[in-house]
Amino acid sequence: MALDNPAFTRNPAFTPQSGAAAANAVSVEQLQDIYNRPSASASETDRMTVEDTVMKTAVSFGLLVVGAAIGWVSAPTAPWLWVAAALVGFVLAMVNIFKKEPSPALILAYAGVQGVFVGAISAFYEAQFSGIVVQAVLATLVVVGVTLALFASGKIRASKKATKVFLIAMVGYLVFSLVNVGIMLFGGAGGNPWGLRGSFEIFGIPLGLILGVLVVIMAAYSLVLDFDFIQKGVQNRVPRKYGWSGAFGIMVTVIWLYLEILRMFAIARD
Repeated sequence: MALDNPAFTRNPAFTPQSGAAAANAVSVEQLQDIYNRPSASASETDRMTVEDTVMKTAVSFGLLVVGAAIGWVSAPTAPWLWVAAALVGFVLAMVNIFKKEPSPALILAYAGVQGVFVGAISAFYEAQFSGIVVQAVLATLVVVGVTLALFASGKIRASKKATKVFLIAMVGYLVFSLVNVGIMLFGGAGGNPWGLRGSFEIFGIPLGLILGVLVVIMAAYSLVLDFDFIQKGVQNRVPRKYGWSGAFGIMVTVIWLYLEILRMFAIARD
């Protein structure tokens, strides 16, 4: 028989030990090859990742900055532009909020249009109070950075109870804002340009400053909700497209935070 042939039995290639070693060698090589392969990207897995969401957020804010530059430059010559941008931005915001699935085109359109509004109104504030825009931008970055650091460290998290309080406070603040706008339009509050924010004081402090601090806290918690949405989306492996929802949420909150800080600083300096 062939197995009794010394040519076979004495050949290391045909010994049981060498056969097992060869099989192990192949297995180790294959395993090492698997380890050396790059991890699948978000586009390959079609799942939401932190890195992909960060890229979408960066693109959105990049377009926002471009729109802001246009609004800043055109503010003196086309004051109507910021009004139109504000109205269109509000409509796009409502569409994106109530849309069942995120639309990258609509979210980017909102970023560009809202950027025009932010740039124009920033130019208006800067003309009245020199240096206020830089102060507001720095303050906004500080709030966002501190909130992100606290969330990443696990020292602050979203909770059902806190979210309920946040929603109640948001509704109350919205009602107050609408009433205050009505008072300003009809010449109430002694003609004060800030309405109740500037004419009403508590212990000698304008109401606008007290509300400003509370709104900054609310906006910071809104950022926590945005970060929590992204974190849970990644953990639950939701489709990649929902990274646009995370980017949109952060953008809306940061714009709101910036505008509130800008107004609070203006009231303090007026």
